[in-house]
Amino acid sequence: MAMAFKMATMGMRVTDECKNSFMEMKWKKVSRYIVFKIDEGSKRLTVDKVGAAGEGYDEMAAALPNDDCRYAVFDFDFVTVDNCRKSKIFFIAWAPTASRIRAKILYATSKDGLRRALDGIHYELQATDPTEMGFDIIKERVK
Repeated sequence: MAMAFKMATMGMRVTDECKNSFMEMKWKKVSRYIVFKIDEGSKRLTVDKVGAAGEGYDEMAAALPNDDCRYAVFDFDFVTVDNCRKSKIFFIAWAPTASRIRAKILYATSKDGLRRALDGIHYELQATDPTEMGFDIIKERVK
């Protein structure tokens, strides 16, 4: 356990691919979501999956594994009560109950580094099962 904690606290490098994918999603709207994962061997955060602009929340939720941790960013488009189109970016820290303790430690200690690298996130959710990050929760947050 001490070894896992020591490795986790060393931090992960956020790759340029992660930063570039996020900026393209944020500014060019070429994707709806991005799922990131930690490559334990290289100690880097990498892009696991990018959801096309036409994909939605359900596809993003389905891209998260049931037994391993991930981070995800989701670009939520909506229309306000005064009929203005808006977009808010959600950061989701996904740590399902079935994931390994080591993975939970790595993801918990690396989260802040990724958040700092991805400028423009509006809301954050932490979830251990799908009900904690449901689409209804996302809609409620932007009200």
